[in-house]
Amino acid sequence: MNLKAITTKSNSSIFSTDHAIVMGILNITKDSFYDGGEYTNEKQIILKCKTMLDEGASIIDIGAQSSRPGADQIPSEAELKKLLPIIKLLKNKFKDITISIDTFWGHTAKECVKAGADIINDISAGEMDKDMFQTIAELNVPYIIMHMQGTPKNMQTNPSYKHATKEVLTYFENKIDKLRQLGFYKIVIDPGFGFGKTIEHNYQLLNNLAKFKTLGLPILVGASRKSMIYNLLDITPQQALNGTSIINTIALQNGANILRVHDVKAAIESIKITTFAKNNY
Repeated sequence: MNLKAITTKSNSSIFSTDHAIVMGILNITKDSFYDGGEYTNEKQIILKCKTMLDEGASIIDIGAQSSRPGADQIPSEAELKKLLPIIKLLKNKFKDITISIDTFWGHTAKECVKAGADIINDISAGEMDKDMFQTIAELNVPYIIMHMQGTPKNMQTNPSYKHATKEVLTYFENKIDKLRQLGFYKIVIDPGFGFGKTIEHNYQLLNNLAKFKTLGLPILVGASRKSMIYNLLDITPQQALNGTSIINTIALQNGANILRVHDVKAAIESIKITTFAKNNY
């Protein structure tokens, strides 16, 4: 089954990847590498979401667990204690909001979807919770699988590949096959920039992103303000917006369908310019 686009309608929420869209990041952790601790009360969260939605975000991705290099895991119940009130808050405040939950725990996924979440974004692609794939198949909501070598705790210790693109592609082929054996097809793939990769691996994947289109699935790119930008340019994450826009533009040219970003307005501009240029060559 060739899925060029994924669409979901849950309650009043709707999104489609038949054209490039933006996923806005809402970190509710205190130790995120860029905006940790900024969105910890209802007023801040509502304002941030309103800004991202007004700027054109199609999806709001909520994470309660830090995935920065070296981060420790927190259990599902600790995630849910943070996530469930926010899902309720945002669903009540924004009628048409589409919410993605950034989690690798099947129990978290199940409870969040029950509470109104629309998408599950799993940085481990089922590796950190062996029940996740079966849970997702039962929930039947769009599922983002990301490639990560190792875990957030150790992923940047010594990432190694013979050929990063080929190995990540094979990884996705195996994961997709397992999900389809369960009768599940609503899959989005994410190469996992910065997750168990050196700067060279990241740019190899970016340059070869179009090869992942052979899988026939939407591609999510999440490089916003990451070390592949700020270490290369010898700047800070706070100074990495311009670099992020450049990476996003290259990704769009190579077939990205979803941009996961901290800065929605800039990402929307990248999409508009890239789309206009493509349609008027």
